[in-house]
Amino acid sequence: MSVTTTGLEVRSGSRPLREAVELVSSMRFAISLLTVICIASVIGTVVKQHEPLVNYVNQFGPFWAEVFGAVRMYSIYSAWWFLVILAFLVISTSLCIARNTPKILHDLKVYKEHVREQSLLAHHHHVSGVLAETPDQALARLTALLQRNHWKARAQVREHGVMVAAKKGGANRLGYLAAHGAIVLICLGGLFDGDLIVRLQMWATGKTPYSGSGFISQVPERHRLSPSNPTFRGNMLVPEGGRAGTATLSQSDGVLLQPLPFEIELKKFIVDYYDTGMPKLFASEIVIHDLETGEAIPHTVKVNHPAFHRGVAIYQSGFEDGGSHLKLTAYPLNGAGKRFEISGQVGGSTTLRSDTQEKLGLEFTALRVINVENLGAPQGAPGTTDVRKVDLTQRLEKHLGSGAKPPGDKTLRNIGPSVSYKLRDASGQAREFHNYMLPVELDGQRVFLAGVRDTPAEAFRYLRIPADDKDSLDTWMQLRAALQDRALRDQAVGRYVAQAVSPDKPELARQLTLSAQRGLNLFAGVEPGKPGAPRTGGLQAIADFMEANVPEADRARTSEVLIRILNGALFELAQLAREQAGLPAMQADDKTQAFMTMSVLALSDAAFYPAPVLLELKDFQHVQASVFQLARAPGKKLVYLGCLLLVIGVFAMLYVRERRLWIWLQPEQAGTRLTAALSSTRKSLDTDREFDSLKAALLPAPPPPEAR
Repeated sequence: MSVTTTGLEVRSGSRPLREAVELVSSMRFAISLLTVICIASVIGTVVKQHEPLVNYVNQFGPFWAEVFGAVRMYSIYSAWWFLVILAFLVISTSLCIARNTPKILHDLKVYKEHVREQSLLAHHHHVSGVLAETPDQALARLTALLQRNHWKARAQVREHGVMVAAKKGGANRLGYLAAHGAIVLICLGGLFDGDLIVRLQMWATGKTPYSGSGFISQVPERHRLSPSNPTFRGNMLVPEGGRAGTATLSQSDGVLLQPLPFEIELKKFIVDYYDTGMPKLFASEIVIHDLETGEAIPHTVKVNHPAFHRGVAIYQSGFEDGGSHLKLTAYPLNGAGKRFEISGQVGGSTTLRSDTQEKLGLEFTALRVINVENLGAPQGAPGTTDVRKVDLTQRLEKHLGSGAKPPGDKTLRNIGPSVSYKLRDASGQAREFHNYMLPVELDGQRVFLAGVRDTPAEAFRYLRIPADDKDSLDTWMQLRAALQDRALRDQAVGRYVAQAVSPDKPELARQLTLSAQRGLNLFAGVEPGKPGAPRTGGLQAIADFMEANVPEADRARTSEVLIRILNGALFELAQLAREQAGLPAMQADDKTQAFMTMSVLALSDAAFYPAPVLLELKDFQHVQASVFQLARAPGKKLVYLGCLLLVIGVFAMLYVRERRLWIWLQPEQAGTRLTAALSSTRKSLDTDREFDSLKAALLPAPPPPEAR
């Protein structure tokens, strides 16, 4: 059954087929499709596409992540329903063009000079009057007038006069065709440059996404697309001094590999930053090695300044670490073990063995050489807590403080390099850590920041460890190791009691010794704060002890005394640790007091640090890598042409008015009777002014009596 589309309706075919064509080619159907595409595009912009499934589970939860995955929300632009809607929009718009083009072209050719002269008076804009001219003179004058005003006209001589039909602004109809044709071209370009071609290749050749790991050269052939693939868009990471010739195309369940007809060698990566730490310029100096000719072509690729080779556009997409070499020092936290050195590479992994013989997988994830943070909090901000004034009756809800400062005056400053790594236990569970290499001055005290978070959805929580006079962790680590040594604790208590109590008061000395030993044991985690409770250590253990053994009315005064005793004993313990290390004793001044205050807080927080070791970045060799986006987009020209037609079409439909003018000239005894009418596609003030101007030109005012 064939269907012929001429004019505005389908002329042949069965009734259901005609109704189906009428529906598909109707404006309401096209607008409905456009609405769905717009909504889907908004979702595709808000929801990151082709991310690992675990990211969506963290964001939406297990149930909704599965529901959204079933409707392909994580790969909308390659979803079958999105491509079907796009194809139907192309069909609908094409049918609409096919149905209306014959009538539009016909209307552009005809002048409608066969209208009856009586119907002219029915138009909104019409005029009638008598000219003191013969019909031939009037026709000649009107012809010249229309030509000057760029009207196209045709005259029909009738028995009782002459009908002149003129038209202007026919581009308005062409704008309709241009705008609808633009939609077809843009949608076709989107289909050509989208995942449709890749999906067809996967279906026809049995290609499947690759979800494993390892070197690209080891990936089986069934996960590789053809080098002659006509359209693709993928990413490729190239480290400085390295070469690569295969792009990766992200899919919802893995990646596809796209071999290229050339290789890219990254000679140098250039990056420049704003004061805020945001990159303001990054560019790559590359050499393109053509695999067919062997030619080496240098290029500099910048953002919005891509390179082109063999129909493939090379865009600067971003930058990452290219496998920087790291040297770290590991400090055991579960006992008094010795520190040891670790070497690694970003992107690599190794195995750690803690003091408890637990094996942990260490994965180096990132190195950042520049970290710009806001350090402009006002004085007296949270973080300057004096441990002697801690209310131990309150439960400690936050054990690790935030490294970010509260809102205040912004003071942006680069606080140096940082390293990120993961520690994975035997069950496969991993925590992420983020440690800064250099100490940061917070509230007048230089501290090392060691961050931790359990999931990527959380913010990092930071352990603040005070730096000593050499800007190192040594003094604090020595104090922490001494805290785990019972003999040193007892010796420190003896020194503290000898200084605090006169020798002639043995009973008071004995009571103070017991209190100091109990405080140090609780703080070190040797004794539980409550009977039967787990040993936590830190200020939490002392708080639990106070709740279990001291009446509520006496807790404030007792906690004040106990904290003073604890501070004194810890100070003597720090001095003993320095003596053992062959270092001079600390001076009893404000600087030492601030250091000890922060040390006590850090020791308390370290009891809740969820790792048996603390890693400190000592040295690194930075290796940059560029991330390139490579695209072969044959539909790009169609999209550009469609955008041009869309601009032309919308401009023509909005700013060009189609007008038709009829002038009837009929001889009379006094001259010639003129009747004129003007019609326009849109009523506007411009149409009224134009008709007033035409009326004055068609029916000139008679000369005054003096001039006759």
